[in-house]
Amino acid sequence: ALWSGACCEFLSKFSTKAVFDTFCKNEVNVFMAVPTIYFKLINYYNELPESDQQKISEQLKSFRLMVSGSAALPVSVLEQWKEISGHTLLERYGMTEMGMAISNPYHGERKPGHIGQALHGVSIRLADENDTEVAEGMQGEIQIKGANVFKEYWNKPKETANTFTPDGWFKSGDIAVLDYGSYKILGRNSIDIIKSGGYKISALEIEEVLRTHPKIKDCGVVGIPDDEWGELIGASLILASKDLDIEKLKTWLSDKLPGYKTPRKYIIQDDLPRNVMGKVTKNDIKQLFITTK
Repeated sequence: ALWSGACCEFLSKFSTKAVFDTFCKNEVNVFMAVPTIYFKLINYYNELPESDQQKISEQLKSFRLMVSGSAALPVSVLEQWKEISGHTLLERYGMTEMGMAISNPYHGERKPGHIGQALHGVSIRLADENDTEVAEGMQGEIQIKGANVFKEYWNKPKETANTFTPDGWFKSGDIAVLDYGSYKILGRNSIDIIKSGGYKISALEIEEVLRTHPKIKDCGVVGIPDDEWGELIGASLILASKDLDIEKLKTWLSDKLPGYKTPRKYIIQDDLPRNVMGKVTKNDIKQLFITTK
């Protein structure tokens, strides 16, 4: 931004009010944030008087670009933010080791739930556990080649060797599927892909369904170690309404998910554990299930 002659405005710490106040100063027209921030802004907006909501929405419509990154963007968050701002968030994909590699288009259709296509000069493939490219429509690890990819981890030759294939592809650790020409993230191989009864199940897919329930505000889905199944699916729920009946929820889910994707265990939390970037720390959720067996 500075290189192009733009001005950046920083906040000393995150505050939903401070963000909206900055929006309404009519001095910024590009906003980039992680999904958690959009989620918090939506909740704050919904509690404002209608007159304040109208003022904010009018200001947001004048923005040039709004971007979501760092974690998979829930479709429900994208749709709510579009209703508030008039913007379809531009979702993209990158890592410290490679900068940006995949993005929805600046001009053109942005597909909800998808991170888009490979950027110019970047080669992308999806590969299995043996680093063999999978057929189109099959899920696999995102692997990258290009001038954007880093050379090595400083003074860590073993880690460097483990993160590159013998023929030079960088192994991201993220699982995706190519869906009608656009990549869809299914989650981190070590965190969001649950291996249960021979199936590889995307926790993000289950979370998307749970968030559509009117009494669920947010959720986190994890795999819980199990001797028989390998992993059981557990769901931590943040409720919008305290009178949620878990048995009725299971019945509701039976029409939306196959049995092998339906959570077996549930816990209720006031909020999901997160790191400083706002990402949900799923290992903490998993540990909570393990210690409360």
